[in-house]
Amino acid sequence: MTENEAQKLAVEWQRRDFLKGGSLTALISMLGGVELKAPAQEAPAAKPPAFKVNVAVIGLGPWGREIAHTLLKTPEANLVAICDTYSAMLRRMRRYAPDAKQVEDYKEIINDKSIHAVCVATGSHQHKQIVLAALKAGKHVYCEAPLAHTIEDAREIAKAARDSFAQVFQAGLNYRSDPNRHFIQDFFWSGAAGQTVMSRAQWHNKNSWRYASPSREREQEINWRLNKNLSPGLIGELGIQQIDNNNWFLKRLPKAVTGFGGILHWNDGRTVPDTVQAVFEYEDKGNFIFDGALTNSFDSDYEMIYGTYAAIMMRRNKAWMFKEVDSPLLGWEVYARKDAFYQETGIALVANATKLAAARDEDAQDEPYTNTPLAHSMGAFLHNVNEVGSAVKNFQETFGFLDRDSVLDYLKSLNLKKAADYQAGFESTVTVLKANEAVLGGKRVELKPELFKV
Repeated sequence: MTENEAQKLAVEWQRRDFLKGGSLTALISMLGGVELKAPAQEAPAAKPPAFKVNVAVIGLGPWGREIAHTLLKTPEANLVAICDTYSAMLRRMRRYAPDAKQVEDYKEIINDKSIHAVCVATGSHQHKQIVLAALKAGKHVYCEAPLAHTIEDAREIAKAARDSFAQVFQAGLNYRSDPNRHFIQDFFWSGAAGQTVMSRAQWHNKNSWRYASPSREREQEINWRLNKNLSPGLIGELGIQQIDNNNWFLKRLPKAVTGFGGILHWNDGRTVPDTVQAVFEYEDKGNFIFDGALTNSFDSDYEMIYGTYAAIMMRRNKAWMFKEVDSPLLGWEVYARKDAFYQETGIALVANATKLAAARDEDAQDEPYTNTPLAHSMGAFLHNVNEVGSAVKNFQETFGFLDRDSVLDYLKSLNLKKAADYQAGFESTVTVLKANEAVLGGKRVELKPELFKV
């Protein structure tokens, strides 16, 4: 069979699938959804880790537990302590980490010199006091994003991280450590998508965002995300990863944002909107639209960048390119796999419709905690902690002092893994906090360059 005949046969198969099932999956395939992924690499043979980092997790809410589980699956991590002010949270993690010390006061972890690094996963309004104390104590810090619930607190954290030049500070912007995102980014920066004209992202999950507790005081404490005086809102808590991804890919910070939002379903006394939209304006890159909803789950979460040659969809750790008919032929895409990725099932809105249009997803599922952006982020953090910690120790033993400029020059020679630093964390925090301000006020907010300076 010739190459031309094979292509025609593939198109015919796709056409038949579409006519038979009426599914959007087949239609997308016909439009040329070419999967973008980094070249496959053989899994390294299992061997003992080259180093171990004593690390503690402070804050054991849903995401804090996710971090703890990820660390427990990471060979280089030695989870020596877990901390939460609520004893029930400690009990919940006890069976998974029986050897970790359980403490309710984070200061006990700060004062423990055997702990090298801390992961701060408390509410964003509680980050500042913990992060500043940890950095002052000489510990390496992973701080969840956003860095804080106010720009002033976030700037204090960023300044302290900048001044703690002999320590690792990593913001929890996990896509920046994901090798597949770096592969997609290099592809995008090569110009394969053409001139960027617009972009968008969404996060949809019907969920009240409210947690129950037998104690009214405790219920108010754990539901801080529903209080607009403490919470950065949906756009800050859930949208920051996608918004940061857009800033990073476009190499731009937005110059303005207009927000919309309201409490449209969960009328339970909360003051934080359950449905939001924001339009970010970028110089020479069009607008970026983000919408988040706790009111509907359809189509989950993903990011899109639209170029004059192609559109790129990123859905967690996968991506696809959809080419325009007049885009240049790159060559490899003729042979690339056309992936059926759409996972929803819909009822046809036609007379006498009697069956569901089934969609197929034959992709293997990722193993929880081990092949996620968070896993890559934790791996980068631990690697960099070991590299920087060892280098600083050697520098001090050799020269007897730690000069800022000399140490920073020395650290540039290290083989550090890619991760979000304090500047990236601060810029993304400012972006989402001003966007939340726009949402709450239903207004347009200008983002001047000086706003992003630490």
